[in-house]
Amino acid sequence: MLPPASIPSPSTGEIEVGPLVLHAYGLILLLGIGAAVWLSGVRWTRRGGDWDLVFRAALWGVAFGIVGARLYHLATSWESVPDEWWGPFAIWEGGLGIWGAIPAGALAAAVIVRRAGASASEFADAGAPGVLLAQAIGRWGNYFNQELFGRPTDLPWALEIDPQNRPEGYAASETFHPTFLYESLWNLTGVAVLLLVDRRFRIRPPGLFALYVAWYTFGRFFIELLRIDEPTPRVLGMRWNAWVAIVVFLAAIAAFVWTQRRGRERRGPLEPVQRRPSMAVPRGRVRRRG
Repeated sequence: MLPPASIPSPSTGEIEVGPLVLHAYGLILLLGIGAAVWLSGVRWTRRGGDWDLVFRAALWGVAFGIVGARLYHLATSWESVPDEWWGPFAIWEGGLGIWGAIPAGALAAAVIVRRAGASASEFADAGAPGVLLAQAIGRWGNYFNQELFGRPTDLPWALEIDPQNRPEGYAASETFHPTFLYESLWNLTGVAVLLLVDRRFRIRPPGLFALYVAWYTFGRFFIELLRIDEPTPRVLGMRWNAWVAIVVFLAAIAAFVWTQRRGRERRGPLEPVQRRPSMAVPRGRVRRRG
């Protein structure tokens, strides 16, 4: 029996536009990528960069990110891949691991930025909030695919899952934790936090990117404890991805501390940003040459 209030799932993840059949999962990924490029581009150009580099880095970053994401999924969740020749390539069915996407995409983007003669660390800090925004949007693709949900629950915001999409052992359960929604809200909050921190404090690059990774993995750990639908390996009774979240979180914190300590000799300890004095020449002090 459904709870008095719950979140209904879409009956299909496909959208028909005339003779075309579009997959909502792919459209949402494109929307997330567009949002990331926009926010990253605005932040990068404000730092003196140009849009052309943002587009080139995004193109290669997204391409390698998708490859890395799919390879990670195939390596850890092969059982969920469709048993067809096209199964390993069926990203429209879901199955993109963020743990493979971010390293692969970031490395590709860093190469493009370095070859252009710009600072990869500065670029990473400019793009960190945008990447998190893309992740917040992208999670809604799981909603349309009815995947990556959590344990059964009768909370008012429980997510309805069709019988054919319920994992083995949960056929009698009708509603589950909407982990896609939890992660999306966590990521959106993280975007606001990163923008505020970047505005209020002087952070040595790529410190903001390290904070982005720490923020995401901290929340993802608790979400992994709720998820049940995806068959992933377990280590000491805990999902593999939860262990990955712990390791990456600790690495991100260590990277942030190291980058900030390394910069203290140049600019002192982390402190609130102060307004820079005006560089305009006061009136009446301009010397005329005649």
